[in-house]
Amino acid sequence: MSDFFADEPDQPEPQPPHRDGRRSRPLVLTLVVMAALIVGFSLFSSIWTEKLWFSSTGYGDVFSTLLLTKISLFAIFGLLMALVVGGNIFLAYRLRPMFRPNSMEQANLDRYREVITPIRKVALIVAALVFGIFAGASASGQWRTYLLWQHRQSFGQKDAYFHKDAGFYVFSLPWYHWLVDFLMTAVVIGLIAAVLVHYVYGGIRLQSRTDRISGAAQAQLSALLGVLVLLKGVDYYLDRFDLTSAGGGLVTGMTNTRDHAVLPSKNILMVIAVICAVLFFANIVRRTWLLPGVGLALFALSAVLLGAVWPGLVQQFQVKPNEPDKEALYIENNIKATRTAFDVADAEVTRYDAKTKLSQQQLAADAASLPGIRLLDPFLVSSTFDQLQQVRAYYTVPGVLDVDRYQINGQERDVVIAAREMHLAGLPAAQKKWANQHTVYTHGYGVIAAYGNQADADGNPVWAEQQIPPEGVLSGPNGDGYRPQIYFGENSPEYSIVGKVKGGKDVELDIPQNSGDSGDTGVARNSTYEGKDGVKIGSTFRKLLYAVKFGEPKFLLSSRVNANSKLLYVRSPIRRLEKVAPWLTVDRDALPAVVDGKVVWILDGYTTTGRYPNAEKRSLREMISDSITPRSPYASLPTDNINYMRNAVKATVDAYDGTVTLYAWDESDPILKAWQGAFPDAIKPRKDIPEDLLQHFRYPEDLYKVQRNILADYHVTDPKTFYEDSDKWQVPQDPNEDTRTQPPYRLSVATKSGSNPVFSLTSVYVPTNKQNLAAYMSVGADAAEPDSYGKFQILRLPDTNQVSGPSQIANKFNSDDAIANSLLAFKRAGTQVRLGNLLTLPVGGGLLYVQPVYTIREGGTANYPTLRFVLASFGNSVGIGSTLREALDNVVKGGGEAPSESPETPQPGTPSTPGGPTTGVPQSAVNLLQQAETKFGQAETALKAGDLEAYAARIKEGQKLVSQALTQIRNASASPSATPTPTPTPSGSPTASPTS
Repeated sequence: MSDFFADEPDQPEPQPPHRDGRRSRPLVLTLVVMAALIVGFSLFSSIWTEKLWFSSTGYGDVFSTLLLTKISLFAIFGLLMALVVGGNIFLAYRLRPMFRPNSMEQANLDRYREVITPIRKVALIVAALVFGIFAGASASGQWRTYLLWQHRQSFGQKDAYFHKDAGFYVFSLPWYHWLVDFLMTAVVIGLIAAVLVHYVYGGIRLQSRTDRISGAAQAQLSALLGVLVLLKGVDYYLDRFDLTSAGGGLVTGMTNTRDHAVLPSKNILMVIAVICAVLFFANIVRRTWLLPGVGLALFALSAVLLGAVWPGLVQQFQVKPNEPDKEALYIENNIKATRTAFDVADAEVTRYDAKTKLSQQQLAADAASLPGIRLLDPFLVSSTFDQLQQVRAYYTVPGVLDVDRYQINGQERDVVIAAREMHLAGLPAAQKKWANQHTVYTHGYGVIAAYGNQADADGNPVWAEQQIPPEGVLSGPNGDGYRPQIYFGENSPEYSIVGKVKGGKDVELDIPQNSGDSGDTGVARNSTYEGKDGVKIGSTFRKLLYAVKFGEPKFLLSSRVNANSKLLYVRSPIRRLEKVAPWLTVDRDALPAVVDGKVVWILDGYTTTGRYPNAEKRSLREMISDSITPRSPYASLPTDNINYMRNAVKATVDAYDGTVTLYAWDESDPILKAWQGAFPDAIKPRKDIPEDLLQHFRYPEDLYKVQRNILADYHVTDPKTFYEDSDKWQVPQDPNEDTRTQPPYRLSVATKSGSNPVFSLTSVYVPTNKQNLAAYMSVGADAAEPDSYGKFQILRLPDTNQVSGPSQIANKFNSDDAIANSLLAFKRAGTQVRLGNLLTLPVGGGLLYVQPVYTIREGGTANYPTLRFVLASFGNSVGIGSTLREALDNVVKGGGEAPSESPETPQPGTPSTPGGPTTGVPQSAVNLLQQAETKFGQAETALKAGDLEAYAARIKEGQKLVSQALTQIRNASASPSATPTPTPTPSGSPTASPTS
C-alpha cells in the first residue's frame, strides 16, 4: 500500500511568535458556521418549497422523478470524475522516484514539495471533490438527454444513408455523445493532474539531458493518452451520424461533399485513432516515445488534411461545377425529411386563378363567409377593453387579446375575449402596502368578450360578456354561468396569501364598491379562496421557509398569515405548465375560455428536437417572431435550433384553483411516448378530453408560424426548382410595422366558394424580394371538426395574373382619394387614425382584403380606439364604408365613393362618420363640417404666419364644429324613421346587426 496517506515522521514544530488570537478564533469560527447554516438553510428552503409546490399541484411524482434523476446523475458522474482525478493523483504520487538527481530544477521544486507533502491528503481530497462537484453538476443538467435515452422509442422511419431508425438520432446519439465527451474530459483532467504530480515529485525532469521522464511516469501517461485517443476514435465514429443533422451547407443533413469526403475522412481518422491508441498502449512496455509521437503527429496532420482540406477541395472542384446534379438526391431527401419532421407532408398547393372583378352575384354566393370577417383587431382593441370594461384601475387585460368561438343562440360566433385580471400597479400609492397587495387584492374577476364582427353606433365593441358581476351570453340570464374569480392568470400577483381563521372575516376583495352585487349600500363584497391548490403555510416552519424564499419577514410577523392560510404562487398559466411539464415547449398564447361553469386557460405544448435526420434546422425564435410577438423566449428549450416539432399536448389551467391538466394530443409522437415512459401519470389520454373543452381547442399559433416558415421554401418538392431558388416565398412584412412580418389571423372563412365557413388560421405569402401576392394559406383551427382540423389549404396564384400583396394594398388604401377624404376631417381635428389588421380571404373566386380603421382621440388619459370605417379591396378596386357591406358595394362599383351614412339601425362597424357631403348625412351636419374645414384652413394659415394664438383659437373652433356635426349625425342615425339596409343577419346579436 502506498505511503500517500501515511503520516509524516514527527518533527519538532517551530514555535510561532506569541500572539493573542484566542479571542478572535471563536468569533471567526462562529461566523463561518453561521454563514454555512444560512447558505445550507437557503438551499434547503429552495428544494423543500419546490417539493411543497409540486405536491400542492398534484404533480409530486414529477418532482420526485426529476430530483431522483438529477441526484443519481450527480452522484454517479461526480464520483466517476473524482475517482479518475483522485486516482491519477494517487497513482502519480505512488510512482514517484525515490531518488532524484541533484539539479537546479529539483532544488527549486524541493520548496514546493515541502509545502505540498504535509497536506497531500487534503489536497487530493479537495481536488477530487472540486472536480467531482463540477462534473456532477454538469451531469445533472443532462436529465432530459438521459431520460429520453432511457425511454427511447422507435419512429418507424429510417434515414436514407445509415439506415438507422430516426429514434437512434433523437434519443440515443445525444446521450452517447455526452458520455464520450464526459470520459474524454475526465481523462484530460486526470492526465493534467498526473503530469503536474510527476513534475513536482521528479518523475518528469524537463532540464535533464537524459531520462527526462521516469519509466513509471511514462507508463501512466502512455495509458492515459492511449485511452484518450481511443475515445477520440469513438467520437469520430459517432460524428459520422451527426452528418445527418449538420448545418452550414446547401441543406441541413447529408450533402454530396459530406457523403463522399467528410464521411470517408471520419472513417479513416477513426482507424488512425485506433492505431495511435495501440501505439500508446505498446509504449507502456517498450518505453520509447518515437512511434507514439510519430503516430500522434500523423494523426494531427491527417485530421487537418482529411477533416478540412480534402472536403474543401471536393466541394470546390467536384461538386460546385455540377452542383444541381450532384446535390439533387440530397435535396430530395432533405425535402422529404423536412416536410415529415414539421408535419406538413400532406400540405398540397392548389392553383388558384384569382378573379380581379367582384360582382354582386359572386358576393351573394359567398355571403356565408362575410360574418366571419373579424373587424375587431385583438391588438388594437386591448386598450378599448381596458377603458370600457376595466371597472377599476387595478384590473387589466393583456396587450393582445384572444379570438375564440362560442355557440350563441344556435350559431357559432367568433368572439374577441380576455380575462379581467388583477393589476397591482394600478393601485393608488397609498394602497400599495404588503397586506393589501398580498392578502386583499388577490384575484381578477370575470371575462370580457365582444363579437368579432360587430361594433355599435359609436364604434365601440358589442359586448357578449361584460361588467362586474358578469353579464352576457357566457354568464347566462342569472349571471351564474361560471365562477368568475381569476386567481391564476397572465398578470396575477407574484404570490397571494389566502384563507381565514375559523369564524373570521373575508378579506379578499371580490366585487369592488358600487359594482352590481355590492348591494344597495355600495359596499365592496369580499370573499375567501376555497380552491384545492395552494401550499399550506400555517406552521411556523413553513412560514420561515417562505420568508427565506421570498425574502419577506412578514410571513412570520403578519397576523394575516394564520393557521388556515395557503400560499398561491407560480400563477402564470404558461409558467405553471412549464414547471409541471419541463420537457415541453409551451406556446406563448394562453386562451381564456368558459368551459363547464369554469374559466380555464387553454395552452399547447410542443415536443421538439434538432436531431431529426436530414430535416432542415432553423431557429424557433426567428420562425415565430412577428409584429405582435417579437422574438419570444423559450426557456424550456435546451436549444433554439430545431428540425422537428409536434403539438403533442393540449393542457388546461383552472383560473380559480390552478389545477393543471395535460392531455395527450398527438399520441403517435415518439418523443411524447418517451416522456410518458418517464412520467407515466402526468399526461391523460386523448379520449379523456371533455366534449365541452374540445370545442375550444384551437390549432396552435406558434406551430402554424413554424409550418408557415417551412412551407415558404418547402412547398417546392422538385429538387431542381428548389436548388434554383426560383419559387421561394416569404411571409410579407406587416404594412403597419414594416420591420416585422405579418402575424397570422384567426378567421372563420369558407375553404371553397359557397361552402360553410371554417374557423381557421390564415396567412399569405409573397415571392422572395417582391411584394405581389404569391399564395394564400389557411389551416383548419377548430379541433372539434376533425375533417378540417390541421388540414392545409394553399392557394397558389399564377405568375401571369398578379394580385397585389399586403404592402401594395396598403399603398392603394393610402393613395385612394375617397379614403383620404373620409379620414381628412379626423386628422385635421387632431384625431389619430390607426389601421387594424389587414385580413385576406378567398371570396368570389378571388382574394378579398379587409382592414378596419380606428380613430383615437389625442390628448387626455382615457383614450382608446373606436372603429370608424372599413376598407376593402378586390382586384384593382378599392372601397371604403361605414360598414363592411358598404365597403364591398363600393368595391363592386369600382371604388371612388366616400362612405354613405344612412340613418339605419346601428350595424357592426357602422359608427356615424363625418367625411364630407355623403348621401344620408343631414345637410346641417355637412354645413358644419364644411365650416370646420374652413377653420382648419385658417389655422394652417395662422401657423405659417407664426400667430400661435390665432392658430389655437381656429383649431378649437374647428374641433367644436366637428363635435356638433357628429352629434347631429348620431341623432339622425337613431331616428325611428330609419329604414335598415337589408343584410344577412345571423341571430344572437343583442344590440347590432352583423357587418355584412
